[in-house]
Amino acid sequence: MDTVYILWLRQIKRYFRSRARIVGSIGQPLLFLVALGFGLGPVYQRAGGGSYIEFLAPGIVAMAILFTAVFSGIEIIWDRQFGFLKETLVAPVSRIQIMLGRTLGGATVAMFQGIIIFILSMFVGFRPVSFVLLPLALVFMFLIAVLFTALGTAIASRLEDMQGFQLIMNFLVMPLFFLSGALFPLEGLPSAIATIVKIDPLAYGVDGLRHVLTGVANFGLFADFSILLVITALLLLIGSYLFSKIQI
Repeated sequence: MDTVYILWLRQIKRYFRSRARIVGSIGQPLLFLVALGFGLGPVYQRAGGGSYIEFLAPGIVAMAILFTAVFSGIEIIWDRQFGFLKETLVAPVSRIQIMLGRTLGGATVAMFQGIIIFILSMFVGFRPVSFVLLPLALVFMFLIAVLFTALGTAIASRLEDMQGFQLIMNFLVMPLFFLSGALFPLEGLPSAIATIVKIDPLAYGVDGLRHVLTGVANFGLFADFSILLVITALLLLIGSYLFSKIQI
C-alpha cells in the first residue's frame, strides 16, 4: 500500500506544480457554464424549465472531472516515451498497485477540478438545494473521477502514441459528454438517443450529481449510485489487467 500512496501523492504534486495546467483545465468548463448558462438561460426559462444555471452546473462539474480524468492517461504514454514508466515497472512491486496509485492520484486531481468548478458556479448564481448533501455529491464526483481515470489508463496502456490517444479520447469523450444529459433534459428524447443515453456511464454520474445538488433526477439516486459503482469496479479490473500487460 506504500506504493499506492507514493504514486497517488506524486500525481497530486504534479498537478499543483503546474499553475498553467490548473488554469487551462478550468477554462473550457467555465466557458460552457457562463456562455451556455447565460446565453440559453432565457430560452430555457421561457420553455418552462426554470433556471438553466441550476440545471447546467452539475453537468459542467461532471464535465470538468471527465476531461481531467480521461486525459490523465496520457501521462502513461509520456512516462513510457521518456523512460520514467520503465523505472517504475521494474520496481519490486505489483503492477496492480502501481495502476491503483496512478488511478487514485488522477482521480483526486480530477475531483479537485470538479470542486473548483462547483465553487465558481456559485459565483454565477448556482445554489445547491442542501449543503448537508454535499458529502454525497463528493461521493458521486469521486466515482466519476475513478471511472474515467481507469478508462484513460486502460486505453493508454494499449497505445504508444500521444496523438493516437488524443484522437481516440476525443472520439469517446465528446459523445460521452454530449449524450449524458449534462446540457439538456433527458425527457422526450427519440428512442434511439434515449437508448444510447442509458448506456452512457456519465449519464448516471450527471444524474446523481443533479439529484443531490438540485433535487431533480431521471433514473433515481439508488440506480445512479449502483450502476456507477458497478461500471467503476469493472473498468478498474480491465484497466488493471491491461496495465499489467504493458511491454517496456
